Amino acid sequence: MSMLDAILARTRNELARRRVHPMPFVEDAAPRDRVVDALRRPAGAAPRVIAEIKYRSPSAGEIRPWRVGDAVRVARDYEAAGAAAVSVLADAPAFGGSNLAVRRVAKAVDVPVLYKGFVLDPLQLDLARALGAELVLLLVRALSEHALQALVEGALQRGLEPLVEAASDAELERALGTPARVVGINARDLATFAVDPVAAQRQLEATPSDRVAIFMSGIRSAADLAAVASGRADAVLIGEGLMRTPAPGDTLRRWLQRAK
Repeated sequence: MSMLDAILARTRNELARRRVHPMPFVEDAAPRDRVVDALRRPAGAAPRVIAEIKYRSPSAGEIRPWRVGDAVRVARDYEAAGAAAVSVLADAPAFGGSNLAVRRVAKAVDVPVLYKGFVLDPLQLDLARALGAELVLLLVRALSEHALQALVEGALQRGLEPLVEAASDAELERALGTPARVVGINARDLATFAVDPVAAQRQLEATPSDRVAIFMSGIRSAADLAAVASGRADAVLIGEGLMRTPAPGDTLRRWLQRAK
């Protein structure tokens, strides 16, 4: 069993418990253009940045010591430094995140917040919306064709912008077969955790211009960000590279200045 398989199995067990007290479904037809506008890269500009709050991972171990109030402090620093959105890990055992952290960050910043968890069920869409998130991550590799379509449509019905993540040519084809406007290309293979930025750049170039294309994983320096800036990416998601530094917001500010 791979690390991803283990995480998904644990998530299914957690969902079984959550069904005892489900969140209410709220349909929201409010326009989500603010999210797409925030992430789409203007001509001649540096890529937008989704700055992530992540304290550990299965592949990297501890990334940053968790401290009370740190997630909100880091999120506000990200926003001040120019982040277009903030991603918050909701998974506790593998990534050191929590639903409470998502809620607190969503209340603390004005930029859109991405609920980054392993979403397998509409219950999690209701939870993400209740926590104040405006985007929700949907992992192609973790979902059947039917489940992916249903979750994309369910997210849109709830006023959430789905970010559909692919990590191969075949997964990108599936992502583009949904109505999602935001498509992420993960440079990291979630089975082996190897990073292949060249393959990711190729998949980004294959992403139609009517979709917002996000480069995900592997950005560890200003030079890495500059390299991605030369390609198709509308935005990049950066987590570990920022969170390993003493002041993630200051680091993001310097990287963005160099990428311009």
